[in-house]
Amino acid sequence: MKLTFLRTGFLACLFLVLAACSPKPEFKNIDITGGTAFGKDFSLLDPDGKVRTLADFKGKVVVMFFGYTQCPDVCPTTLTEMQQVMTLMGPQADRVQVLFVTVDPQRDTAEILKQYVPAFDKRFLGLRPADDAALEKVTKDFKIYYRKVPGSSPGSYTMDHTAGSYAFDPSGRLRLYIKHAQGPETLAHDLKELLK
Repeated sequence: MKLTFLRTGFLACLFLVLAACSPKPEFKNIDITGGTAFGKDFSLLDPDGKVRTLADFKGKVVVMFFGYTQCPDVCPTTLTEMQQVMTLMGPQADRVQVLFVTVDPQRDTAEILKQYVPAFDKRFLGLRPADDAALEKVTKDFKIYYRKVPGSSPGSYTMDHTAGSYAFDPSGRLRLYIKHAQGPETLAHDLKELLK
C-alpha cells in the first residue's frame, strides 16, 4: 500500500514537472486565452442557408473576421492577407478555416457572399445573420463595433466596423485577437502555433 502511494505521488510530481516544461506558445498577436467571457459560439447562415456553429469547424483553427463586401479597404485587404497566409502555411492551410461574417446582411445576400468570399480562396466561407436580431447578438457576443454611415443615396452607405479578427484553436477555444494588417508572415506564425 505504501509503495503504491509513493508510486502515485512520484507519477503526479513527474506529470507536474513535464507540464511546467512544455513551452508556452509565443504569439505575435494578442493572446486572450482563458480571459474571455465572450465569443463562445455563433449561429449564422452559410450561402446555402445552412446554420453554422463553431462545432462545424472542430479540429481546425478558425479565423473569424467581421466586415462587408462593399468595403473599400479593410475587408479586401484582410481577405487578401489571409489568402497569402494560406499560401505560406502550405499543406497546414487545410486545417485552417477563414470565416467572413457580414455586418451588412441587407446588401450582402447569400448569393453575393457565395461569389465574393471564395474569390479570395475557395476554402473561405461567408456567413450572414438571419435577421437584425441575429446580427445584434453575434456582434454583441464578439464585442464587434459596427455602424451604418449614410451616403449620397440610400443604397450608397458604408459601414464602420471593427477591423481585427479572432482566432480559435482546433478545440474551439478563443485564443487570439488579431490586429489589422499584421502581415501574412506574422499571422502564419501564430496559426502554426495554434495547430501544434
